[in-house]
Amino acid sequence: MTPPIPDVVINDHDVFLQPGEPVGLIAGWGRFPISVAVKLRASGHPVVCVAITSHAGPEIESACDEVLWSGVGRFGRHLRFFKKQNATKVTMAGKLFKSDLLYGGSLWLRHLPDLTCMRTFGPLLFGRGNDARDDRLLSSVIDTYQRHQIEICSATRLAPELLVQEGILTRRKLSTAVARDVEFGWSIAKTMGGLDIGQAVAIKDNTVIAVEAIEGTDACIARAGELCRRGGWTLVKVSKPNQDMRFDVPTIGTQTIRNVADAGGTAIAIEADRTILLDSEETIALADRLGIAIISMSRSARVAAA
Repeated sequence: MTPPIPDVVINDHDVFLQPGEPVGLIAGWGRFPISVAVKLRASGHPVVCVAITSHAGPEIESACDEVLWSGVGRFGRHLRFFKKQNATKVTMAGKLFKSDLLYGGSLWLRHLPDLTCMRTFGPLLFGRGNDARDDRLLSSVIDTYQRHQIEICSATRLAPELLVQEGILTRRKLSTAVARDVEFGWSIAKTMGGLDIGQAVAIKDNTVIAVEAIEGTDACIARAGELCRRGGWTLVKVSKPNQDMRFDVPTIGTQTIRNVADAGGTAIAIEADRTILLDSEETIALADRLGIAIISMSRSARVAAA
């Protein structure tokens, strides 16, 4: 088996908020932004949100105190909004569809990036040696916010209860064959993450069925179902070896469970303390109903079979 890659988590420090301090939220697609907003407001912190057009859902309106709907490329507008709302700490939550944003047509016509955005991304996208890797793009966003005295914080530090704990989460456990697939898939997924390719892989009989790339986990799951029609495959989803917990944290929820079941998968392995489990009780109950096993493990743990 490939030797394990050590995890080096960066920017995983504590976030200190004053009582009643407003927190900025950049909301993309999915349930994650809603969960973050609900947790923060329950802790007494107003949530002021930039909701990304064509990504965030309309329910974000009721989850936050103030909402600005804006295109993803309007960085200057986002910064002015957060400053007006006195938010000096901002977190990102929810998926941005990179394939659509960068390769779905004319970047300029679709997203009308402002001058701040062009200064942030221009050197990476249009300079010598173009580099559109996630880590480079998002690090540039963080640098831009820091120059405006706004700190980008990890949502998992603001709402740590969203991170999944170690253990077998469902009634269904892993067979010996599936446990072997999890161990094999874990090393493959960690290697992929270290190369900034993706964070998920579908495995069957120690064979890679599908890998996640720019299209995201849901498309990877669908492809696994198309390629492995007899089913019984396993999804392994992990953090990157150098995971920056401020963005792109692995996340699963009820939609993941439904998609895996529809595509013929029977097990999901995720990384403890490095994966967000949305609507945990509902997600685990759905997995039990659909016969999907979920195991949350650390790299040092041996996979347990039923």
